[in-house]
Amino acid sequence: MDSTPSPSSSSPFGMVSSALGKYIPRGGAAAAAGSAGTRDDGAAHPRTHADPPPGGQEQILGAVNLDRDLVITRCNLDAPVFAGVEAVPGRPFVALLPPWDIPTVTRRLRQVLETGEPHVARVQRLRRSDGSELVVSMSILAAADPHEGLTVTLIAMARRLHLYAAETVIGTSLDIGETAQSLAESLLAWGDVTAIDLDFAVWTGEAVTERPQGRIRLRRAALVPDRAWPDGYVTPGDDLPGDASRLLSRAIRRDDAAQAIVLPDREAIERVLDTPRLVRALVPGDQAACVACIPLVLDGAPPVVLGVAEVWRRAGHPFEDSELLDLQELVARTSHHVDLARQHHREHTQVLALQRRLLPRSGGDTVETASVYQPATPDSAGVGGDWVNSFPLPDGRTALVVGDVVGHGLGAAATMGQLSMEARALLSAGLAPDEVLEHLDETVALLDDAESGLVAGYSALGSTCCIAVYDPVSHRVALSSAGHLPPVLVTPDGPAGPVAVRPHPGLGAEFALREPFDVHTFAVPPGSLLALYTDGLVEDPALSIDEGIARLADTVSTVHPWDALPQAARHVVSALAPAHRRDDVTLLLARMIGYRKGDTATWRLPARGDVAARARTLVSGLLERWRTRDDTRHSVLLVVDELVANAVRFAEGPLTVRLIRTGHGLLCEVGDTGNGRPRLGGGGLLDDSGRGLRVVHALTTRWGVRWTDTGKVVWASVER
Repeated sequence: MDSTPSPSSSSPFGMVSSALGKYIPRGGAAAAAGSAGTRDDGAAHPRTHADPPPGGQEQILGAVNLDRDLVITRCNLDAPVFAGVEAVPGRPFVALLPPWDIPTVTRRLRQVLETGEPHVARVQRLRRSDGSELVVSMSILAAADPHEGLTVTLIAMARRLHLYAAETVIGTSLDIGETAQSLAESLLAWGDVTAIDLDFAVWTGEAVTERPQGRIRLRRAALVPDRAWPDGYVTPGDDLPGDASRLLSRAIRRDDAAQAIVLPDREAIERVLDTPRLVRALVPGDQAACVACIPLVLDGAPPVVLGVAEVWRRAGHPFEDSELLDLQELVARTSHHVDLARQHHREHTQVLALQRRLLPRSGGDTVETASVYQPATPDSAGVGGDWVNSFPLPDGRTALVVGDVVGHGLGAAATMGQLSMEARALLSAGLAPDEVLEHLDETVALLDDAESGLVAGYSALGSTCCIAVYDPVSHRVALSSAGHLPPVLVTPDGPAGPVAVRPHPGLGAEFALREPFDVHTFAVPPGSLLALYTDGLVEDPALSIDEGIARLADTVSTVHPWDALPQAARHVVSALAPAHRRDDVTLLLARMIGYRKGDTATWRLPARGDVAARARTLVSGLLERWRTRDDTRHSVLLVVDELVANAVRFAEGPLTVRLIRTGHGLLCEVGDTGNGRPRLGGGGLLDDSGRGLRVVHALTTRWGVRWTDTGKVVWASVER
């Protein structure tokens, strides 16, 4: 068969026109009339134009080319099914649409112009010259040359083709709103207005169970077409009136089985709805004369009704039995997609709740923090892997933690929550960052043994984590990393750049050479900014990872010391995160404040028998200069005396005594070179040993131990 020459073989319009030329016989309907075959069953509504010849095969493909002003430049709508669709060069494309569809379709056309991403297979109506409408599947493609505009391909929707195309489109999203919207748009081929009303449990992702008829609650999930609706009419996001929910529930559950019902005329509709309020809420305008209500049923024992699909028609277009069978078939085929979206929404909600629970709440007196978390996609396929946390430690320091767990969804979220909580507990117990990573490494390996992780189909091996602990007195940070990208440091008077961290495999990487985790210590003067992040923020296909980190350093260096940190964090993310993300984006900004020099004092003393008296004298003088209350001063002196005495008795080498004036009290610290852990015994105050720690316990709000490279530090907090 000869082909029709294409205007440009390299443009989308040219390729589509060439394909259509091979498919559509020359001479249009006349040529088609001579071919053998049987007639298709056609579109949903009766045609007002001539049907294809009885012996011909109905042609259903067409294409329209638009310029950047959305004006028709070329078209190929020679098939008889498009008769009456006046696609004339020089005419705006939106002139082919029903008025209420113009805003939505215009938005889609311009979106493809701006992004270049196609908009594929959406059910759409086109206006014919006699006022009737043609249902088509419309796809919008960007031209190869961005200056040429768009190609709009049209497929006239024969009944069986429409059923197939609709089911294909409805299953492409796991968002419950988008799934309901796709179903409503597909049902529009059989009516003038369609609505999807879902059980509230389905909408919120709860477990769906068979409920008593009187307790059902319906929420409108989708409504097409997109137009201005009268006051009182139920639109997406609104709950249906309670009596309307009960009415629909009883109607579709006749004889204990969910069945489609049809109200054939306006009189029947008003008689069933009974009140003007319900008519305003459920009937889409004065022209609506009949409605078919089709239940969305989830197969089971017994079957569970997820909601109701409503298809409204104007007068003169009653529902035929074959059309009702088609409606029921489409809704039945796609009900499981609605339930999948419900389950996915439930998982998404749980993951986000856990994610938000782990996000930092606020900074302390010595460090200001702000965090941003953005999932890669609005569904849980892009949520669950990244996490950040910052929290004050009991001894006055602050921990900053960021991690990236392999995978997404509930499996990754569960691992993320476990690692985050374990890291917090171990850091609060006084372990150093490298020791915490060693424990997390073992945890990941245990989670992925043959009986738990791998059998469940999820592996966290190779997850990364970075832990930084800030000392507000020495203005230094101790940092350890397990396969994570290096933090970026911006000092007040120095260059911005990544912290030099020695590379280390991720957590649970047993296949790698096992080496101890390093601890990198560096100075952070007051006013410094430390940025911890995950790779989604700096990964760009057009740049190397080093260039992405350099861009982050340059952007963070523009943050002014007076800038509010939450707004600064959002600005950094908006400036760096790619428009089309493939991974979660996580950022934690920490502005170091520290203690003022006059709020701390440190003494290095020899481990001799008279050192406790020397320590009391030094601390007493400082407390007088700080104008501390007598009762507080007495408690602090007793605590220092007992901690120093214990250090001399059980440890060796020089002692370090440090006193810190915090916002809520005083923090006393005594460091020594011993490695024994002080424990509070169960004896009494008159026992020969153990009295010192019981005195400390009685006089302080909290006390504990943290480990250092040279020994340990016992700290105690006393209220002022």
